[in-house]
Amino acid sequence: MSFMRLTILASALLTSLVGTAQAQTTLRIGIAEDPDILDPSVGRTYVGRIVFSAVCDKLFDIDEKLNIVPQLALSHETSADGKEMTIKLRPGVKFHDGEPLDAEAAKFSLERHMTLPTSFRKSELASVDHVEVVDPLTIKLVLKTPYSPLIAQLTDRSGMMVSPKAAKEAGDKFGLHPVCAGPYKFVERVQQDRMVFEKFADYWNKDNIHIDRVVFLPIVDATVRLANLKSGALDLIERVLATDIKDVRADSRLVLSTAPELGYYGLTVNIGNDKSKGPLSQSAKVRQALDLSIDREALNQVVFNGEFTPGNQWVSPTHPYYQKAFPVHGRDIAKAKALLKEAGVTTPVTVDYMIPKGAENEAVAQVIQSMAAEAGFDIKIRAVEFATTFKQAQAGEFQIFQINWSGRIDPDGNSYIFMRSKAPQNDGVYSNPDADKLMEDGRMTSNVEERKAIYEKLAKILLDDLPIIYIYHRKLLIAHTKKLEGYRQMSDGLVRVVGLKFK
Repeated sequence: MSFMRLTILASALLTSLVGTAQAQTTLRIGIAEDPDILDPSVGRTYVGRIVFSAVCDKLFDIDEKLNIVPQLALSHETSADGKEMTIKLRPGVKFHDGEPLDAEAAKFSLERHMTLPTSFRKSELASVDHVEVVDPLTIKLVLKTPYSPLIAQLTDRSGMMVSPKAAKEAGDKFGLHPVCAGPYKFVERVQQDRMVFEKFADYWNKDNIHIDRVVFLPIVDATVRLANLKSGALDLIERVLATDIKDVRADSRLVLSTAPELGYYGLTVNIGNDKSKGPLSQSAKVRQALDLSIDREALNQVVFNGEFTPGNQWVSPTHPYYQKAFPVHGRDIAKAKALLKEAGVTTPVTVDYMIPKGAENEAVAQVIQSMAAEAGFDIKIRAVEFATTFKQAQAGEFQIFQINWSGRIDPDGNSYIFMRSKAPQNDGVYSNPDADKLMEDGRMTSNVEERKAIYEKLAKILLDDLPIIYIYHRKLLIAHTKKLEGYRQMSDGLVRVVGLKFK
């Protein structure tokens, strides 16, 4: 679709939304993909989290320094043995359907995350045995074992509250019309086109909401997103290309907001669900050979103008839990070829390599394809519509899945759900009992030094097995019109709309 046509479409959409009420303000946000299901229990996409930040408040949030701060909850207290967490709820909060957010509703939301058959929050709350109502505004989470990352989990989708009434009435269709307790309520969604939300009059923090409507517009092409921002058809875009940083900074009408991302960009390897039983899934040496064929710094320079951080672990080299005993290695084609020979495989090793559509994703894949070819790999790049990649990944219809994880403030949130045996987002169906135990041990203590020692052992196993080949850590790049005031970018990658206003 041409830029001109997209601009006309966006302008027409704005006209239809605003109508004759000229005083009404609409914030138009360009996002890089169309999200999956708008249900915080079932959703698993990064862009879904961006949309949720306008719709579904959480028990807790984070600030710029990654401190955990109150949102729908006012406070929490953990027992001395680490097996009970008592949470005080904010009084006077309502869901979009007018129902109160009380202790019973909070209990329902948490139990829904824990028990809904299709929920991706199960592993995040797996340590919770049950939830008790203490009084109308107090709940107690009773744990099976101590779980140090629990409070961090409640700053994301596991902490999002949904209306019990709406969820019960809608059943598995809840994602078609989500009803939460956030600043904006659902109006409509047209797949691959737009999601529209309007200001919730009874929002608990309504004095800090200054824009009437928020519209999310999925535009896969980053160049087109930026062109629409420059033309005035959009007010804010996420995932500016690193190669466009200078262009944005040179435009006096635009502001570039950045932050180091908490997550990683990696290659998930289908180890346990590869129907073709290819060499990559059957041999760690083949995976190690692929890993050694990649020059991360060169990739960073070629695709991202050196703006990102090369990495080899589930957290960045600047993170407190990064294991310095295992630094990012250089490229070694001779060793890669030797490993393939030791593995006894016939070269070239053909690999089905699935990526979400998008210029940057394709550029990364093409650089890796070229590098890996020198070691003896024949990578077949397959670009798939974003939401469909997750369906194919769960079905095992890939050998490598090139995907970004936006990250969590606790390192457990970047590891457990992807590499623990039978975890819901373990698309590669990786399983190692020793790694499982270490991941469980890492959840049992809040002592930083003890956790570091545990994760060092875990890193050794995972860097040998390579269920995920980590490539780099992104810098979040958000651009918006100078007319928009109050925007703050945080490392979780969310676009927070509370407090925003137009000049």
